Amino acid sequence: MKLRVMLWVLGVLLKRALRRKSRFRERLTEIRGLDWGIATEDLSIARHYRMSPRGIETGTGLPVDLDLELRFEDAAAAVRILRKPTQQAFLDGMMAGRVRLVGDSGDLNRLQKLLRDI
Repeated sequence: MKLRVMLWVLGVLLKRALRRKSRFRERLTEIRGLDWGIATEDLSIARHYRMSPRGIETGTGLPVDLDLELRFEDAAAAVRILRKPTQQAFLDGMMAGRVRLVGDSGDLNRLQKLLRDI
């Protein structure tokens, strides 16, 4: 339940940043949008975000056409890592097998830069 709420709140924060923060809009325009999602490995909890300079759409589930997916071992691991989403936390999670990246690691770097401006 906690992870579901965190992912929903993230969507609200992304939409709010698009409306209110010019630096966030600039970075999003530079990367021309990004479609990404977060889920547990068993897909019991999954949410995707379609971000473009025109707007941000969020929804449940993981469509197959996403640029980037972050898959976590379970909801507890996701909450632990997402509370302090540093690059080191993701690397440690990947090395331990708690996080799996599906897609290009360059997209993860772009996403992390973008999320700094929320």
